[in-house]
Parts: sequence; structure tokens; C-alpha cells
Amino acid sequence: MADTTTHAVRDVSLTVQPGEFVGLVGESGSGKSTIGRAVGKLVSKAGGRIVFDGQDMDDCPPALERRLRRRIRFVFQDPYSSLNPRMRIGRIVREGLRQDKTMSEAAKQAKAEEMLEAVGLPREMAQRFPHALSGGQRQRVAIARALISKPDLVIADEPVSALDVTIQAQILALFKQLQSEFGFACLFISHDLHIVEQLCARLYVLNKGRIMEQAETGALFDLPRHPYTRQLLSASPRLERAQDGVRLASSDDICGAAMDKLPYYDAAGAEAPYHLTEAAPGHYVALRGAVAQKEWQ
Repeated sequence: MADTTTHAVRDVSLTVQPGEFVGLVGESGSGKSTIGRAVGKLVSKAGGRIVFDGQDMDDCPPALERRLRRRIRFVFQDPYSSLNPRMRIGRIVREGLRQDKTMSEAAKQAKAEEMLEAVGLPREMAQRFPHALSGGQRQRVAIARALISKPDLVIADEPVSALDVTIQAQILALFKQLQSEFGFACLFISHDLHIVEQLCARLYVLNKGRIMEQAETGALFDLPRHPYTRQLLSASPRLERAQDGVRLASSDDICGAAMDKLPYYDAAGAEAPYHLTEAAPGHYVALRGAVAQKEWQ
């Protein structure tokens, strides 16, 4: 009988350094959210290791694992379903402190109101219910809930995809401001390369559960090497400066035809040999089999 097992994620290895914003990009169903949830131990995994602050989270005492998990917080995609409609905003935000036995309820409420101000909402908002807030305000509440315990890592899973473009820009600016204030690291998950370009120092491009390309953000946008990366870029073109003003940039403008002759790995052929090759210092691309670095020169 044929094996019908579906691997959501295969052969993926990624790192997030303290205080660093890292982007994980791919189309719907590529495995982005699965990776994020696995890092935070929200879903079980069949193999691999998750190492947080030098500790293997699968090979440590339960009490230590719980302490490590409390240093990881999530901001989810849908600000409408991620907040309990029966709770007031203040209670929702202070949920992030429910494991802290050193603070009184009054102190937790005061901290929640302080966090609301930090994300650009008035303290009075603590007495409202989620249905009274706009989508952008709800996502600010979700961010406040994630940051109130001062986590070391925030996993932001498509946090702006449910918002309109104007509100997206505000939330992205808020992430920048809060990161400089609190110093947390962030794994920022998105289907849009141009959103993560504004925030992230490094990018991983994922397709069907495997990494197609990884590089520093500037290097990847200057010279996207894998056809799938160029496909994502062409799906969300950007404006760039030109001599006569601005023009719509195309990934074809910066990708040489000679590169297309290389044996790129196609995630549709899951059983094909897979190898991440260093095309340039710190810039890796998925090829079929092992291709020497001289092939790029």
C-alpha cells in the first residue's frame, strides 16, 4: 500500500537571534504557521529539535519547559477570533500575567492599562469589550497581551493580513517602536515579502514545507535567486525610485537569465534530492542535489 503520509514541514532549520526580527514567508499551506506553532509547543512534531536559550525544549524537566514556554508569546492572524468576546479588554491583556504569582490583581490591572498606552490605546479601553473595537484596535490589544510579560520571543503569525493597508502600516510601525522599547526577538510570518521587508533583518522563503531561499533581507531583494522567490515578488510588486520619478519594480529586472539554467529544487517533486547551496556568503538557495558554489560564478 502506498504511503499517503503528508509532511507539513521537512528539513527546515532556522534561527532567531536575541533582539532580531526574522521573516518566514510563503504562500498559504506552505507550512509557515506549523513551524511557528511548533516552536511555541502549540502543536506536536514528529521529529527535529527546538532549542531555546541553549535548552532543548524536548529534553528538559517539565518545570523548566513551562518557564521557557512563558518566554514565548504569540500574536495571531485574526484579531476578531483571537480575543475572548466575553472578557473586558483589561482582563484579556492581563491574561499574559496569569502565571505571575508575585503580583496582585490590582497590580496586574495597572500593568494592563500601562500596556494599552504602550500600544497606542487609552487606559479607558480596558473597560470595553472586543466588539466595541475596530480590527486595528483589537490587534493592538493582542500585541499588548503578548508583550505584557516581557517575552524574549514573539511569534507573529500573519498579524496584519486581516487589516486594510492603512492599518497594516500602523501596526508594522508599532512593531518597530515596541521592539526598540522592549528588545524582544520576533519570528514574523507572512505571505507578503514586502511586508516583512519593512521589519526583518533576515528572511526564509518556504514552499510546501521546505526552505527555497534564505538570506539577509537586502541581499534577497537585490538578487532573488530561486524562481519561487521571484514568483512571490512578482505577486506583490513594489515601487522604487527611478530617474524619471518612481516605477513599478519587477523581479525580472534583477534576475539574470543564466540563473534559470541551474537545477533549482521544485517543491512539487517532494522526493527529488534537496540541497541548500550557499550561492553567496549567507545567501542559500534550494537546488536538486549538491551543486558546487562555483556554479554561481
